[in-house]
Amino acid sequence: MPAQRDPVSLLRLPLFLLLWGASAISMALPAGVALFEGNEEAARVFFLSGLLGAIFVTLVTLAISNRLRSHGTAGQLLSLLAAFLFLPAFLALPVWDTMGTTTFLNAYVDMVSALTTTGASMFPEPERLSGPLHLWRAQVGWMGGLLMWVAASAILAPMSLGGFEVTARGALGRAIDVGGPAGSMSDTNMRLVDDIQTIGVIYVSLTGGIWILLLIAGDPTSVALSHAMSVMSTSGISPVGGLENAASGFAGEAILFLFMFFALSRLTFSTDTATDGDGRLDRDPEFRIGLFIILTATTVLFIRHWLAFQSIDLATDVALAPAALWGGLFTVMSYLTTTGFVSADWDAAQSWSGLGTPGLFLMGLALVGGGVATTAGGVKLLRVYALYLNGLREMEKLVHPSSVSGVGGANRRIQRDGALVAWVFFMLFGLSLALTTVALAAFGVGFEDSLVLAVATLSTTGPLIETAAETPIRLVELSTGAKYVISVAMVLGRLETLAIIALLTPNLWRN
Repeated sequence: MPAQRDPVSLLRLPLFLLLWGASAISMALPAGVALFEGNEEAARVFFLSGLLGAIFVTLVTLAISNRLRSHGTAGQLLSLLAAFLFLPAFLALPVWDTMGTTTFLNAYVDMVSALTTTGASMFPEPERLSGPLHLWRAQVGWMGGLLMWVAASAILAPMSLGGFEVTARGALGRAIDVGGPAGSMSDTNMRLVDDIQTIGVIYVSLTGGIWILLLIAGDPTSVALSHAMSVMSTSGISPVGGLENAASGFAGEAILFLFMFFALSRLTFSTDTATDGDGRLDRDPEFRIGLFIILTATTVLFIRHWLAFQSIDLATDVALAPAALWGGLFTVMSYLTTTGFVSADWDAAQSWSGLGTPGLFLMGLALVGGGVATTAGGVKLLRVYALYLNGLREMEKLVHPSSVSGVGGANRRIQRDGALVAWVFFMLFGLSLALTTVALAAFGVGFEDSLVLAVATLSTTGPLIETAAETPIRLVELSTGAKYVISVAMVLGRLETLAIIALLTPNLWRN
C-alpha cells in the first residue's frame, strides 16, 4: 500500500524554492495589466516567464521530494542570501525580453536593486520602460520589502541578527529555536507561514490604503499603485521619474510622508519583536531618536537656506519659506528611511537660497537609516541609540568615576554588551564601505562617484546616485565589473555584514 503524502510537504521545501514559486505566480499581475493595456507582447513574455518558473520549481520539487531535510533557521538565512543573489536572474527575464534593447546583466542588476529595495534604476528615463515593466519593478521592490518584514521576525530575530544583536535575545548568530525535524509542525517554515498571515495582512492593507488615498489625491491608477508599493518597501521606485512629476502634488507627498513612519520603528505596525514587554510607541527609543533627527536636520537645512537667500525681496522670501520648509522635511524623512523620494518643493528650497543640494547631508541620513526589522536600510537607529547610551555613560564616569549605572525604562532593550556589538557592526560597515569604494575605483569609477555608489548600495538608498553626486550617475554606463560590485554591495547592504559572517561560522552548521 503506497505511503500517504505528507499534507504539509509543501512547507518542507527550501525557502529559496518557495520564493521562486511565489515570484513565478506574481508575474500574473503584470501579465494581466499588459493584456488589459493591449500590450500582447509583454503579456506573453510575463506569462511564459511565470510558467517557466513554475515548471522549474515543480521539477526540482519532484526531484528532491524524498530527500527533504530541515536545516533550521540557519538554512533559512542561507536561502535568503541565495534568493537575493540568484532570484533576480529569474525576475530579470521578462525585463530583458520585453525591452530587447538592453543586456541581461543590466536587467539583472536592476532586479537586484528592486528586490533589495535599493531602488537604483538602470533605466532612469521613464519613457524607456512600458507600463507593465514599471509595475513589475515596483512590485519586485514591494515583494522584497514584505520578505524583509517577515524575515526579520522569523529568521533574523531568533538568530540575534539584523539589529537584534544589541538586544537581549540570545547569542549573536545562534538561533534560539532552530525548529524540529523536517515536516513537523515546529519546522521553521511554519513560523514563516504564521508571520506571513499576520504581518503580510498588515503590509497589504497599508499598501492598499496608500493606493486608495493617492487615487483620491489625483494620481493615475498605475502611478498610485507603484508609489504605494515603493513607500511601503522604501525602494523609492517611481514610474514617472519622481514625485515632482506626480499629479497628486502636495496632497500625495503628505500621504506618503505619513506612511514613511512605518520605517522608523517596527512598533508602528507590530510588537512581535519587542523584548521588554512594552509595545508603547512613545517609549520606543528608535521612534524618538528618529523624530529628533528629522526635526533637527530639517531645522538645520531651513536655517542654512534662510541665511543664504539671494533675493532682496523679503516678501517673496517669506512666501517661499513654507514650501522650502516642507521640501526639507519631506526629503529628510525620505532619506532617513532610505526611501529616496525627493519633494517637488526641494528644488524650491535650493532656488530660494541659491545653494546646491547638500549631498553629504543626504548621504549621512541614509547611512543612519531607519528602524530595526523594517524595510529601511542603513546602520539602523537602534545601533545609533546603543552607542549614544554608551557615550552618555562614559561621560558620566568622567564626572563620577565611582558611579554605578542602572537600567532604566529608556534602555531596557539594550543588552549589556549591546554598545560593543553595535560598534563592531559600525566598524564592519565602514570596512565594507571602504572596500566597495576601492573596488569600484579599480573598475574605472571616479572616487566621488565610487563613494556615492558605495553609500547608496550599502544603505539601500538607490536615489542617492541622482541627488548626492555632482552629476547624476548612470549605472548603465558602468563597466561590467563595477555592475557586479554594486550588485554584491546591494545584497550585503540588505542582509548586513554580520549575517554573512554568521553563515560562515562552523558552529552554526555543526548540528
